[in-house]
This record gives sequence, structure tokens and C-alpha cells, in this order.
Amino acid sequence: MKDNETIAQFLKITKFPFEINDDDGNVTYYEDSEGYWFKREFDSDGNETYNEDYKGYWFKREFDSNGRKTYYENSDGYWFKQGHDSDGNETYFENSDGYWVKQEFDSDGNVTYTEDSNGKTTDYRPKTTITWEEISEKFGIDPDKLKIEKKGS
Repeated sequence: MKDNETIAQFLKITKFPFEINDDDGNVTYYEDSEGYWFKREFDSDGNETYNEDYKGYWFKREFDSNGRKTYYENSDGYWFKQGHDSDGNETYFENSDGYWVKQEFDSDGNVTYTEDSNGKTTDYRPKTTITWEEISEKFGIDPDKLKIEKKGS
């Protein structure tokens, strides 16, 4: 094959579109009569893990065992990472721009806590109520001698 020669040109294909499929039926190479082409790769679960086109643009992706995307990167230098809990909720996200976010979820899939790289924190977790007696017992202090000060006082 010569430089800049497409697969169809190399094989002298004249009927378009020209496609190559893997054993699972996924199109791994496509070319049309105008010279547009792309090639793709798939993992054993059928997730597209790599894609490249005739302009040189490409991207690659990684997936966890449940088919959820965990990593993405492209030829422009952009990337991101994602983490998920066992229920599929996105618990972590980070990208090449420096942005990140962490999240917690309750058993119903509702967000209970969020924190991000911009300094924003949102907390929907249930608040705990505790009595003076419980505090004094926990720390072994007589309740009449217990004093709580605000931070910075």
C-alpha cells in the first residue's frame, strides 16, 4: 500500500460504499466513493474503543465490565475519566481542562453530596441531631461543664 492510498484504492474496489466487518458484524472499516473513510475497533463486549477518520481525527475509549465509559481521549488532546458505583451512578469525573466533580448517591439513586474543583459543595445528606447528654457521655464530660464555641471565637 502506498502513502495516502486508501484500502479501497489499494484493492481496486469500484463498488461503494466499501465496508469491512468483524466477526460480530461491527463495521471496522468504511469508505465511500469520495475518499471519505473511517476505521473502528471494538472490545469483546461490542463497545467502540477506537475510531479514526480520513482527516486524521481519532478518539479512544475504555469501558468497565458493565459497559460504562471510564476513559475518553481524542486527537485534539482532550480527555476525561469517569468512575461509577455499583448502581451505575457517576461518582467521579475529571477532564483535561482540570475540572473534576465527586458525587455520592443514596440507595434510590438520588444525589446526596457533590463537590467540584470550582469549590462548590452541595450536601443533601441527612443531618444528625445529638443531645448535650450524648455529647457529654461520649467525651466523659459533665454536661454542666460542657461548652461549645463557634470556630474562630
